[in-house]
Amino acid sequence: MSTYRDLAHRGSARATVLRTVGTRERRSHLTAPRVPTVGIDIGGTKVMAGVVDADGAILETLRAETPDKSKSPKVVEDTITELVLDLSDRHDVHAVGIGAAGWVDADRNRVLFAPHLSWRNEPLRDRLAGRLSVPVLVDNDANTAAWAEWRFGAGRGEDHLVMITLGTGIGGAILEDGQVKRGKFGVAGEFGHMQVVPGGHRCPCGNRGCWEQYSSGNALVREARELAAADSPVAYNIIDRVQGSVPDITGPLITQLAREGDAMCVELLQDIGQWLGVGIANLAAALDPSCFVIGGGVSAADDLLIGPARDAFKRHLTGRGYRPEARIARAQLGPEAGMVGAADLARLVARRFRRAKRRRVERYERYERYARTRTGAEGQ
Repeated sequence: MSTYRDLAHRGSARATVLRTVGTRERRSHLTAPRVPTVGIDIGGTKVMAGVVDADGAILETLRAETPDKSKSPKVVEDTITELVLDLSDRHDVHAVGIGAAGWVDADRNRVLFAPHLSWRNEPLRDRLAGRLSVPVLVDNDANTAAWAEWRFGAGRGEDHLVMITLGTGIGGAILEDGQVKRGKFGVAGEFGHMQVVPGGHRCPCGNRGCWEQYSSGNALVREARELAAADSPVAYNIIDRVQGSVPDITGPLITQLAREGDAMCVELLQDIGQWLGVGIANLAAALDPSCFVIGGGVSAADDLLIGPARDAFKRHLTGRGYRPEARIARAQLGPEAGMVGAADLARLVARRFRRAKRRRVERYERYERYARTRTGAEGQ
């Protein structure tokens, strides 16, 4: 590993470096050092780490489970450290980027809240930077996934992009002119908690009628299980597939049966897709992007989901017929998008590390020349 702790300025200087990164992202990514960096994708039960080159290619990946469902922040930090040190034995790692499923502050240091981890105002960046001895950048996982799709995937060439990640809930991110829009407090893009049905289904966030209660993996599974529990005739196929065990009904199983032509599963994905299109139309009215990229595990249903979403989007778009329509595309990078994007964003911080290292080498060389000159003068 590199000796970053001997080079970097601590505290406010490091925070200043990261604050300036966001204002120069579009320009900087073109001139960032083409060096390997590590991306980390943190979930509720696992941590995925990978070495990524400057072209977005993954050189090596490692995965580890987080014991006890990550009840202790130190457990996750220890896991991240072990993975990075393992990768650094085989790769010259210059920086580490972390995509965390939670709210990250505007300075990209603290995880303010993570729904599936026990992080509350956790100074993740500073703690890991001290342990890893390389620069660390922390961001929301939807932001890092959107950055990866903009740089290397479905959003290449777009100036105004919105990404929607459909998993157990709905996450999102906004890119405008090549910059991630994080908002004043760093928590922009929580699209899943827009209210679409007043007084609707209760959401874990505490409100009712949130978008993710109608268009997400949880919504898909909830509807299927309710039909199965009611012993509905349309659910006989999926009941037979899980041998009567309703809790064994999962999103991937519903998608598989829909591809096989199961009418109920096809209809459920159409319902989810229609709600997705309604939400996208609302976001288009507010943000007017040129492209929506749909990612996350539920997007694996592809046209079974995105086809109905496109139809609903066209029906609900404000000013339809009199305005250009945004493109809706499925994400291309799959579950590795967050990891790839985190690594690529970290490359912007690696630039400062390399400059500091070069200045340190130059100072050492000047000292050596001075010492030789003094020795020669004293010998005369």
